[in-house]
Amino acid sequence: MASSLENLETQLEMFIENVRQIHIIVSDFQPQSQNVLNQKLQALVHGLQEVDKLKSQVQDVHVPLEVFDYIDQGRNPQLYTKDCIEKALAKNEQVKGKIDAYRKFKANMLVELSRTFPNELSKYRALRGDE
Repeated sequence: MASSLENLETQLEMFIENVRQIHIIVSDFQPQSQNVLNQKLQALVHGLQEVDKLKSQVQDVHVPLEVFDYIDQGRNPQLYTKDCIEKALAKNEQVKGKIDAYRKFKANMLVELSRTFPNELSKYRALRGDE
């Protein structure tokens, strides 16, 4: 799996480099650079064919749609993972706080119930096996 992703990454990097070189040639086009431009365009087409050949090897890779939103917004897609981890940590802290609050509530409630209903609470604890 990793080698197919690495092959795809290599092909995409070569494709991007070809596009960059074509941009340079076209932005300052000279008639004598026509042959070089034709070669670069052929390399571009060949690169797209190679990427197309690799698509079957990476079909099982699932990318969250939010990653594409990050890219569309001009943000680094690796920030998506960082943001997800930060959100998970914040949610974890929130849930941990709720759990702690419920534990304190339970402890306080048991103290008050033992004061108000000592016999019933001892029966309850005996049934639960908490004694």
